[in-house]
Amino acid sequence: MPHRTDPDAPGAPSTDWHAQELLLMREVMKLVGRSLAPAYVLREMLHLMSELLGLNRGRMVLADEVSEGGERSASVRHAYGLTAAEAARGVFRWGEGITGRVLASGLPAIVQDVDAEPLFLFRTVARADLPPQTVAFIALPIEVNGATVGVLACHRIRSRQRHLNDDLALLRILATLAGQLLRLEQLVAEETRQLAARNEALERALDVGSARYGLIGRSPALLQALGELERVSESQATVLLLGESGTGKELFARAVHLASGRRDQPFIKVNCSAIPDTLFESELFGHERGAFTGAHSARPGWFEQAHGGTIFLDEIGELPLALQAKLLRTLQEGTLVRLGGQREIRIDVRLVAATNRDLAQEAASGRFRQDLYYRLNVIPIRLPSLRERREDIRPLALHFTSRANQAHQRNVHLAADALERLERLDWPGNIRELGNVIERVVLLADQPVVHAGDLSRFLPEALATPVRPAPRHAPPAEAATPLVRDYQSAGSHDAHQLAVALAQHGGNQSRAAQSLGLTLRQFSYRLRKAGVR
Repeated sequence: MPHRTDPDAPGAPSTDWHAQELLLMREVMKLVGRSLAPAYVLREMLHLMSELLGLNRGRMVLADEVSEGGERSASVRHAYGLTAAEAARGVFRWGEGITGRVLASGLPAIVQDVDAEPLFLFRTVARADLPPQTVAFIALPIEVNGATVGVLACHRIRSRQRHLNDDLALLRILATLAGQLLRLEQLVAEETRQLAARNEALERALDVGSARYGLIGRSPALLQALGELERVSESQATVLLLGESGTGKELFARAVHLASGRRDQPFIKVNCSAIPDTLFESELFGHERGAFTGAHSARPGWFEQAHGGTIFLDEIGELPLALQAKLLRTLQEGTLVRLGGQREIRIDVRLVAATNRDLAQEAASGRFRQDLYYRLNVIPIRLPSLRERREDIRPLALHFTSRANQAHQRNVHLAADALERLERLDWPGNIRELGNVIERVVLLADQPVVHAGDLSRFLPEALATPVRPAPRHAPPAEAATPLVRDYQSAGSHDAHQLAVALAQHGGNQSRAAQSLGLTLRQFSYRLRKAGVR
């Protein structure tokens, strides 16, 4: 831009101030169109104020971070016509001097003569460095979302030919534009921070080094179980997976299959606790036509369908005693006979079994065949609970968040403090419970970023509040069955509590189980474990 003479200098030609204002606004809007970076636009705005309108030594004084003592201050961030040393001296506390008054009150200030105003500090520019004429000072607040965040200020020769009200009107427009640019900068910075956090979360969630066979984590307990799995994967030996409910037994069973030479053959999973007793034999070993009412055609069972591959029997402790003998024969001889059939069918199947029961104790008490237990217990691998691998909670939570967002078309993410809180919880339901909580968070969260304080309403009561032990010699209070049943450990109720609940409901195990918040199967298992008759 060509150099312009001072319009108020002696002998200067008459100035078309309206044309100058239009030129300034046109140039400023061009700058905004070329760049949304406030630092560049604001400095050029101050430059144009000086060159076109004679509003000199313009500065943008913006709020600093609040100090530890709570004291607020602001400093010169953008200036034109000030040296670096002068700008560095431009620091003002809230309420200090003219600039500080504008910051504190949010009202504009006009000083007609800086020499006659005792509140004027001459902090940035010494009086000796100002023109000898009478110098005025104009300061207007810069607002973002209704709050004062800075001051637009400049010097003005009072004897100039332009009306003061015209300068004020233009400066108000520029101060408003400055506030909008600063607000835009805040929004862009916040969006950038969120994107960076999401990218980091995705990188960790997709880290292939921590997701072997789909098993996420790098804790020593998990790596030990994985190491044992890989050492036996190429053998044909039966693998027995032990551990609490929800520790990922199905994923481990699939990992055994994927790490073996059978990886290209079928992988069949069977939940023994979900099959009615009357259908066990037909489901596992198949049936011939006419074997029972409704058997209109022959059907191969799960073992036949797994021929050449791997069959995973989950909750094998639920297998009826009568069927355990047939399973033992199939494992030992590699053959089976369909229900209602006469001929033996040879099969080649690798068995992986899982249970959260103590099968050794079950076998000792006669509730599980000892010979089948020894046949299953060839390669026992204990899967660690989630509280034994807390360092894996964070990557698991990020993985579940990413999966739930994709499944439900949501965009919810966990803040760092929320992840830290998840790591401190014990998770009695292990990985399954963590996954359920994360899905609940993704579906019900009101904000895109969930913090630690927001988690309580999504957590089961047993996790969200400290557990209060029930009195040992008082009958359990009658309570409504919750919509979502909390996970409880196998030792959640002692023998006395079980016996009292049973007596209170006249020996009805279903009602006694309901009063303690248990399923019938959980209640029966605890009865057997406690030796209550």
